[in-house]
Amino acid sequence: DLSFTAEPGKTLALVGSSGGGKTTICHLLPRFYDVTGGGITIDGEDIRHMTLDGLRRQIGIVAQDVFLFDDTIYANIAYGTPGASREAVIEAAKRAQLDDYVRTLPDGYDTQVGERGARLSGGQKQRISIARVFLKNPPILLLDEATSALDNESEILVGQSLDKLAKGRTTLTIAHRLTTIKDYDRILVLGEEGIVEEGTHAQLLEKQGVYYRLWNQLPAEDEE
Repeated sequence: DLSFTAEPGKTLALVGSSGGGKTTICHLLPRFYDVTGGGITIDGEDIRHMTLDGLRRQIGIVAQDVFLFDDTIYANIAYGTPGASREAVIEAAKRAQLDDYVRTLPDGYDTQVGERGARLSGGQKQRISIARVFLKNPPILLLDEATSALDNESEILVGQSLDKLAKGRTTLTIAHRLTTIKDYDRILVLGEEGIVEEGTHAQLLEKQGVYYRLWNQLPAEDEE
């Protein structure tokens, strides 16, 4: 019993307690598995009528858990965009605020990152993930708690990169830290019964409901 529309070029955040279906929604859109009732459409076309390649070409994902290969920084950014030029990879890294760090390394973009990026910090791995999406340049962006595992300094840097990445794209974000989505165009608050509240950050605070409690970290039970 969930229904909503993500407007083209706008930012939409999904918030709520664990188990509300936020990650499930982000898994359904690229068809990691299919809906068993209802449907999901992009520009009016059911995604089940699209090829997986055609669908996923339109979507970029930045998740909390970044998978990196035991390869170079260059190869990890270029993964998913076969044939990308070195200039395009470096430009994507610049836009993800990664280039300055890479240029401090003796081997630069040819630096080996280790198994699952073991030689990099969490923030550096996230910025490689963001550079991948800049390089791919998809119209739809899914952010799944992309900064929740980072320290404050890294979160600020990665957040700035994500803001650049989201500009002009249809963006769905699963937010753990509400400060990262307070400027979004629309916020949906999910609960066991579906969407329990929706609006902008200011509108939801004014309601003094579920979102207000989450923002102020108040207990879920009704106040006396």
